[in-house]
Amino acid sequence: MSIDATPASAAARATAQGSYVTTADGVQLYFKDWGPKDGQVVTFSHGWPLNSDSWESQMLFLASKGYRVVAHDRRGHGRSSQPWDGHDMDHYADDLAAVIQALDLKDVVLVGFSTGGGEVARYIGRHGTARVRKAVLVAAVPPLMLKTADNPGGLPIEAFDDIRKGSLDNRSQLYLDIASGPFFGFNRPGATPSQGLIQSFWVQGMQAGHKATYDSIAAFSATDFRGDLARFDVPTLVIHGDDDQIVPIDASARASAALVKGAELIVYPGAPHGLSDTHKDRLNQDLLEFLRK
Repeated sequence: MSIDATPASAAARATAQGSYVTTADGVQLYFKDWGPKDGQVVTFSHGWPLNSDSWESQMLFLASKGYRVVAHDRRGHGRSSQPWDGHDMDHYADDLAAVIQALDLKDVVLVGFSTGGGEVARYIGRHGTARVRKAVLVAAVPPLMLKTADNPGGLPIEAFDDIRKGSLDNRSQLYLDIASGPFFGFNRPGATPSQGLIQSFWVQGMQAGHKATYDSIAAFSATDFRGDLARFDVPTLVIHGDDDQIVPIDASARASAALVKGAELIVYPGAPHGLSDTHKDRLNQDLLEFLRK
């Protein structure tokens, strides 16, 4: 499946009907559009292997404050269709552009968690900021997760090969293990695991297509976002937990904040990767404060 001649031409061909946006390459993206239609627009891009449900705490909170909140299920995930191809950051960014274009969203605040943070970065890299007011990266994967010669602080390829192997061997068990362990920090001494959060992660993961989630491992780990971050020219907030076992803070948030001119970095002491649930009240307030600036 090829990408259109230009990212803009692909986005311009997207159409919206009901709760779905159809992209230029025929993929149906499920989306939620909550809050007053005349409110300041905030879009949410979710993490792997989740869907827009993972943002429901933030969306409910901000919609109740008068914001228009929009979130879609990434291609191959949740209630969106499951194409065989296109599970890479260029397509993810163009799909976000398709949602923004089809709904004619303007002056948007882009919020991305984990893989969704890469989606936001690549969106700005490919589509610019003509429709963007601000950006927020939450526990996000940029600038580059994979250890390379010029990125010595990244994680070794074996870490991601292990995830790929777990996905092929028994992805249902993989999702349970991730959720009951490092994602929410439930493997830390004294932690009290929440079966509700574990089951929610598992359900969302199993809604996604196997091929989509497998291919996405390479997308979130090996995509280099340094060039995309260089194109950020809007106020940017970076939020990360310093006990993130999935996306370690030094190679991600601290590096991203240093690459984006004027970016504000907020570190949550002891917070795990899944802080949009474990620290949702603080995150909600930090987002609200940033939106009101």
